[in-house]
Amino acid sequence: MNAARVREKIAFTILGLITLLIVLPIILTILYVVKNGAGAVSWEFLSQSPRHGMREGGILPAIVGTVILIIGTMLFSLPLGILSAIYLVEYAKDNLFTRLIKLSVVNLSGIPSIVYGLFGFTLFVVFLRFGTSILAGSLTLAIMSLPVIITASKEALESVPASFREISLSLGATKWQTVHYCVLPYAIPGILTGTVLSLSRAAGETAPILFTVAAFYLPRLPHSVFDQVMALPYHLYVIATQVPNMPASISFATGLVLIALVFLMNLVSIILRAHYRKKKQW
Repeated sequence: MNAARVREKIAFTILGLITLLIVLPIILTILYVVKNGAGAVSWEFLSQSPRHGMREGGILPAIVGTVILIIGTMLFSLPLGILSAIYLVEYAKDNLFTRLIKLSVVNLSGIPSIVYGLFGFTLFVVFLRFGTSILAGSLTLAIMSLPVIITASKEALESVPASFREISLSLGATKWQTVHYCVLPYAIPGILTGTVLSLSRAAGETAPILFTVAAFYLPRLPHSVFDQVMALPYHLYVIATQVPNMPASISFATGLVLIALVFLMNLVSIILRAHYRKKKQW
């Protein structure tokens, strides 16, 4: 075996060990949550409202509130994010202004979520007078999700070969017809990946909803977009730190439900991505 092959094997071994060191703590954490919380998960826990200071009953309002916020975030962020990426890739000229926009989008993805929460509180709750509501919370989470969606969508669009565009335009198609029929269908898997990553992050965020939508204790379901809701991440924080004599199993069970919800979102994304990749190949 020559020296180059030995160095390659050593490099792959080191990369494998690094990957294991990253993944192993995550797996152990999930297993610990499952071990301590699975026993408390039941139909009553999933289908009833909390009672007796949240020490009994279930977490249905928190589950429903989280799902509503995810849907609201998707409705606001997905169209705007994809259209922004289409403009930056397909229509915008490469100049200083567009380069600054692209740099700003990348930098926005690194801003702490608490800053987005304060921004959403100032703009939506106070200035626009939406109040502490589903609308304010969804808009705040949508703004927080936009940088990831734009970046992932832009990379997915750029990965589509330029020859697809050239052939479409040479056959007399308009620019939008080319984007709609020859570019977007092949970029959907990458767009789905970015969307689910951003929505998964939004589903687990506490700071933005703390200022804009989350209720400490609200054992009923919302009736309009201007209502407050309970949400799983904030509810988990409350029962773990603010409620005395709370059984630890309830906290772990709530965390397990949140993990399961995020896992379900990712599973749906994997299935859809595999479907579109199989349907559209080049």
